[in-house]
Amino acid sequence: MAQRKNKGWQIRERLAQLAAEYMAETGSQDYQLAKNKALNQFGAIDSYDLPSNKEIQKALVNYQQIFKADSQPEQLKKLRQTALEAMRFFEKFSPRLVGSVLYGTADVNSAIYIHLFAETSEEVAVFLLDNNIPYDEEQKRFHIKGDDYQYFPAFGFLADEVPVHIVIFSLQGLHHAPLSSVDGKPMQRADIKAVSKLIEQQHSTLI
Repeated sequence: MAQRKNKGWQIRERLAQLAAEYMAETGSQDYQLAKNKALNQFGAIDSYDLPSNKEIQKALVNYQQIFKADSQPEQLKKLRQTALEAMRFFEKFSPRLVGSVLYGTADVNSAIYIHLFAETSEEVAVFLLDNNIPYDEEQKRFHIKGDDYQYFPAFGFLADEVPVHIVIFSLQGLHHAPLSSVDGKPMQRADIKAVSKLIEQQHSTLI
């Protein structure tokens, strides 16, 4: 039995490593897709040997520390600076940074994800048009609670050649974050002040 558990742990660890490598090299934030890619490489296994999203995120941090230590921190800083500029631009919509750029796992292949809060998504669309910013209309799916998933309007555009995705929530949504795909808890969100502080802290470590 102990041998079976040990083998299962080794399989989970290897799958987490493969999934993390896929996410690091593609910039994907889709954990299920990363698991599927890892399974395609590894082969069929028992479902209880699949790593959790939290295990994959840990493996992603380890992968970057080993293979991208010379480039990832600087790339992350640039992404955060671009995100901060975008957040200042959207300041009237109480922007909040989310995802890998906030967590610290973003790199050259990553996109920026920002939550905005408005009475309607049309209000944000008009703001983009008034500022001559071309965009693509999107929808993003979030886990709200229990088995409840909802789609929210979103817009995608480029800022300094970096893909930026803004998701529009109601004004009340500012106090009710959707659940994280990593640990099932409310998503971490950072406002302009918090992102500025992150950049300052990272700058001091890179000097």
